[in-house]
Amino acid sequence: MTNFEPAYLKLLRSGELERRAEEASAHLSSCDLCGWECKVDRREDRLGPCRTGEKARLSSFGPHHGEEDPLRGWRGSGTIFFTHCNLRCQYCQNFDISQTDVGEDVSLGELAAVMLELQERGCHNINLVSPSHVVAQILAAVLVAAQKGLRLPLVYNTGGYDSLTALHLLEDVIDIYMPDMKYASAQIGLKYSKIRDYPQINQAAVREIPPGRRPANQRARHRHARPAGEAPGAAERPGRQPGDRPLSG
Repeated sequence: MTNFEPAYLKLLRSGELERRAEEASAHLSSCDLCGWECKVDRREDRLGPCRTGEKARLSSFGPHHGEEDPLRGWRGSGTIFFTHCNLRCQYCQNFDISQTDVGEDVSLGELAAVMLELQERGCHNINLVSPSHVVAQILAAVLVAAQKGLRLPLVYNTGGYDSLTALHLLEDVIDIYMPDMKYASAQIGLKYSKIRDYPQINQAAVREIPPGRRPANQRARHRHARPAGEAPGAAERPGRQPGDRPLSG
């Protein structure tokens, strides 16, 4: 592991990471950076289904010890919990984060500072929880953080309703993808998450992920498609822990 280099550093040196961040930001003017492809002008702080404008909104961050063993290690996975979500899962264990306005809007510099703080605290990675609606903000913050010394691998811990546009922008930036595959039935996806085309969008997104960056051991509790008619379980995203730091804290 001592010779490991996160994927984004090569792009940083070539100038490609900066180009990707600029391109992603431009997409916010007619947003197509998640599965909704709503075309809302988020740079004018107009709100689409994700209810997020130009700035990302953070609920909390901190070392997380409830993830898979290879991610949490002994010092924890450096989770960043983004407020809001592009899904409406009725069973979400983080409902107070995903469906309310808890937290604070952050600048790109502030988000980069959170990543650097998690590195300073000894976390093994930066774990981006529910990131699909803030891909542009993540790319810009990673650019700033990498310029200031960020060297941790990035985990894209997604509910799986991702656009191909966003995944192309993230190529060779993300080191580990953890996509949910919640539903094989569009009818069940509509019933439980208010999404009409979840299987179609989700399966296309998962096929787009480079095979070498998919986790080798995906837990069945939320990593596999559900048979038609089967209700989801409660634990779909990593839950906050007592050690997590609220942004205002």
